[in-house]
Amino acid sequence: MSALPVVCLKTRLENVIALARLLDRVERSSAPVGADQYRALVRQLELALAQDLPTDALNAVLGVHPAAAELYENMHYEHSGLSRSPLDISVGSEMLAGQVLARAGRNA
Repeated sequence: MSALPVVCLKTRLENVIALARLLDRVERSSAPVGADQYRALVRQLELALAQDLPTDALNAVLGVHPAAAELYENMHYEHSGLSRSPLDISVGSEMLAGQVLARAGRNA
């Protein structure tokens, strides 16, 4: 991470936190949310998460905001897989995917 002014880092983290809170609220809400609005929120959070942030601070935010953590994990899936998910869930999903692919191959 390059040396950035503390004020800049603080602003970036505050932005990530605000967007992560909003995404969590939208995910938990029973009120309908338009697809375009949801995509816009996710895109803004993706852009915020892609910025240079201190690892400890980022991990703290992602530890508190599950929807943001899932988005972050999806953003980095090709390089690190399900790195933020608990191992048993990750292994279970990989095994299930393998079973589904095997069934699809037999049915083809």
